[in-house]
Formats: sequence, C-alpha cells, structure tokens
Amino acid sequence: MYYVSIILFAGLVTARIVSKLKLPNVTGYLLAGIAIGPFVLNLVPKDVTTQLSGISEVALAFIAYSIGSQFNVEHIKKMGKSVIVITLLESLCAVLIVDLMMIFLFKQPVSFSIVLGAIAATTAPAATIMVIRQYKAKGPLVSTLLPVVAMDDAVGIAAFGISAEIATALINTDQTVPLMQVILTPIWEILLALLIGFTIGLVLSFVTRKAKGDDELLSIIVASLLLAIAIAKLCNVSTLLLCMMLGGTIANIAPNSNRLLSIVDRVTPPIFIAFFTIAGADLNLGILRTVGIAGIGYIIFRSLGKLFGAYIGAVLTDAPKVVQKYLGFALLPQAGVAIGLALSAEQVIPIYADSIKTIILSATVVYELIGPVIAKTALLKAGEITE
Repeated sequence: MYYVSIILFAGLVTARIVSKLKLPNVTGYLLAGIAIGPFVLNLVPKDVTTQLSGISEVALAFIAYSIGSQFNVEHIKKMGKSVIVITLLESLCAVLIVDLMMIFLFKQPVSFSIVLGAIAATTAPAATIMVIRQYKAKGPLVSTLLPVVAMDDAVGIAAFGISAEIATALINTDQTVPLMQVILTPIWEILLALLIGFTIGLVLSFVTRKAKGDDELLSIIVASLLLAIAIAKLCNVSTLLLCMMLGGTIANIAPNSNRLLSIVDRVTPPIFIAFFTIAGADLNLGILRTVGIAGIGYIIFRSLGKLFGAYIGAVLTDAPKVVQKYLGFALLPQAGVAIGLALSAEQVIPIYADSIKTIILSATVVYELIGPVIAKTALLKAGEITE
C-alpha cells in the first residue's frame, strides 16, 4: 500500500505541474512514473511494479469496456458512411505502413512488427478533445474528428487482438503442429473472446435491471468486469476484445445503457492514475539505445499513415476541404489505449515486450508533448478556432 500511495501522489502532483504548461495529465503521470521508477530515483523498485500488474489488468478492462460503449449501432448509423470509411482508412493505413516499414526497412521480426503496427491505429481522444474544449472549436473538421477519435481505438483493439493471435502462432510454430491448426487457433480464440463478452454483456443487461440504487449497480458492473478478466485468463483469450464486446453489448441491448456505461467513472480515476504512472515506472531507459532508430521510425511512419489514411478517406467520401487537409494532423496524439496495448504485449509476446513497451511509452511522451500543439494548429488553419 505504501508504494501505491507514492504512485498516486507522484502522478497527481506531476499532472498538476504539467497542466501549467497546457500538457495533458497523462504526460504528467508518465513523467512521474519515470522519475520514481527503478531507472531514476528507485522509489518504486522493479519487483514492485511487477507485483502491481493486477492494477494494469483492471485498468485495461475498464478502458476496453468504455471503448466498446462507442459501438452503439444506432449512433454509428447516424454518423454516416463517411466517418466509418475515414476511421477505417486512417487506422488501418497506420497499421499497414508501420508493419511494412518495421519488417522490410528496419528488418524486425514479423511477430514484433505486426503487434507494434496494430498499436499504431490508436489515438488519444482526451488530448484532442481537451484542445477542442479549451478553444471552443467548432466546424466541419471538429464534427468529423470527434466520432473518428471515438471509434479508431476500437479498431486498434480489434487489430491488436488479431495481430496478437497471429504473432503468438508464429512464435509458437512447431513442425509437429498442423498448419491448419496454426491458422485456425487465432480465429477460434478471437471468436471465443467475442462470444464470452457478448454472453456476459447479455446477462449483465438483465441482472442490472434488478439493481437497487447506484451503489449496487456499480458493484455488479465491477464484479462482472473482474469476472471477465478471470474468464479471459482461464480460456486464454484477449481480455481487451472480451471487455470491448461486453461494453458494446451493453450499449446496444441494455435499456439503461448510458447509466451502466457512465457509472464506472466513479471508480476509474485512481485506477487510471496508478496505471499510467506504473507504465512510466516500467519504462526501461536503457533499452532506448537499442530501439532508438526503430522508435523514431515508429513515430514517423505512424504519423505518415494517419495523415495519408485520413486524407484518402476524406477524399473518397467527398468530405469538406478542411477535413481533407487537416484531419490527419488532429489524429496524431497517442496515449492511454496505446500504453494499455503495449503492456498487454507482455502476455502475448514476452520476448519482445520490453522493446514494444519502450517504443510506445517513448512515442507517447513525444506525441503528448507535440500532439495537442499540432491539433490546435490544424484547427486554427481550418478556421475553427477564433482567437
């Protein structure tokens, strides 16, 4: 408990400090973790961050549950085909370009490359939304940007789930294992995760109707998410895909879905502060020397993928010119979900986990420092911020 209190206090204080510089809180949490972690002040030793991995698992479950809530069928229909096409292209272009560059330019293993590439799809809606609210931006660019950043994290989690299964199959390839089994096992595990998530969401949507008061309702939802984590481990399937499907099922089936999805906000703030601060403490600065070039490449090629994909999607759907020119720049920030996926790599491909985690955490610091500034500039150029 002593170390948890240090982690929470360090995260809160550093977030206050960086907020004075107009930087997102998540940047403060990461910097706090780096400072108190085993590679700088060593206030939180390495073995302690390992013991606290359960906090990360719970935080990831809440993140995936929240992202799944964005998949309300009626809401997606209202957004129209344009937003869906743009989201898919800007997400998957980043994935594809990072995959190809890591494999063919940087000569990295395929398993490492496809897992890292999948994380490239995600953005940091909090940083972007913060800029929009701060400057009261409005216009066609903002109208397109908000639903896109809400959906592309879901695309990223789905891409990560698929890539992780393929990477595991490639690493564990054994000549005694039939080729068909190598191909079908990842597909089965993905479908099983979605089926379990749907089943838990279906049961939860009925059980919560009997809840007496918000306290009981919150307890049922938290218990269900913890059960989902346990079942995912037991069945060896993706916790992220399972919990995202759980959230999506609630969003589409439960009559009081908004209440079921928003009530978890009561318990998540300290969990997320601890999660991001622990992630910073886990950042092995020594590995930066070995992954430095690949890390720089990741930042460059993910950015190019976002810019190119957003532009192509906007052109194909005949979006307004300001959307075509500036949407990609507003999609560069990356933080929470990317960090969560990087930490999940430890269970998926442990031999590459430290390298992936170091690249993503380093890239997150860079993106969170410059991303909001670039997003603000794009909104200014688009004429949607009035100084």
